[in-house]
Amino acid sequence: MPETEPWEYSLYIPNDPRAVTVCRRTVRLILTMHGLIRLTDTAELLATELVSNAVLHTKGPAALRLRWRSGVLRIGAWDADPGPPEPPSKLDDLVNAEEGRGLALIRACADMWGWQPLARNGNRGKYVWCEIAAA
Repeated sequence: MPETEPWEYSLYIPNDPRAVTVCRRTVRLILTMHGLIRLTDTAELLATELVSNAVLHTKGPAALRLRWRSGVLRIGAWDADPGPPEPPSKLDDLVNAEEGRGLALIRACADMWGWQPLARNGNRGKYVWCEIAAA
């Protein structure tokens, strides 16, 4: 499949820290199979941070979504908490921090990021996403 054709994958995960590793390895496999190996390291980091936040800061299930369209990879994580994510700190303020760097790393490594509340079939939550361009 050429890397110009759009595609999308979703992986639903339990609220379990081990799911972060499953997501990271899934991202590597998907990007490799689509010939996008050059995006793998950054995409793995971004997906890991998004899924870690979803698993560590909420109590319900979560999902990872990868979407490729027009040379842009969108990585997103859904979780069951409708509250907004904490605003990212500056990386300089987090040099020695043990935690709290997730969204700061996403802001530093992604071309764009954001979040939106979601409600579907009576379930509420949020979707936090970021994008990286292939160019």
